[in-house]
This record gives sequence, C-alpha cells and structure tokens, in this order.
Amino acid sequence: MASTSKRYPAELKDRAVRMVAEIRSDHGSEWAAVESVAAKLGIGTAQTVQNWVRRAEVDAGKRPGVSTEAAEELRKLRAENRELKRANEILKSASTFFAAELDRRQK
Repeated sequence: MASTSKRYPAELKDRAVRMVAEIRSDHGSEWAAVESVAAKLGIGTAQTVQNWVRRAEVDAGKRPGVSTEAAEELRKLRAENRELKRANEILKSASTFFAAELDRRQK
C-alpha cells in the first residue's frame, strides 16, 4: 500500500490542514470539519486529513510528539549507524584475517 506522502501532493496536504483550521469554528467538532474538508477535496478518508492535521500540530509545537524533521533526522542517523556497524564488522574480520596471516608468515 502506498503511503499518503506518495499519493497526495504536499500542496494538497497543506491546503487541507489550512481549510480545517479555517472552518473548525463553523462545525460542531474538529472531526466534522475534517470530514467536510476530506469530502470537498476528494480525499479518500477523513482519517487521512486528521493525520495531516495532527502531524502539522506536532510540527508546529502545538501537540506533543516527534516532528517530521526530527523523525527524518532520526531515520538518517539510524541508517548511518547501521552502515557504520557493518563497516566495523568488515574491518574486524579483515584485521583478524591479516593478524592470522602475519602470525603464519612469522612462524
């Protein structure tokens, strides 16, 4: 299943979040505003719009959670860490091999 970041352009997400903020007071609840925006913009489910609103609130510091920027940085650091661990294992194996080879030649 494709993620929503691939299915919907960033401009549409931003517009949906702005629309929810603008019409929130015109509806009985935030969910009603979210449903209205989802229907108007032809977005598959209201939950998708709700997720965008929540993400925008976290990114703006209005809601606790990990911001998009921090999550991306964490993802990159984890990938770099995996690569460094892999390189370390290769270097350990190589050093063991060469140490054994050196011992063999000295005997």
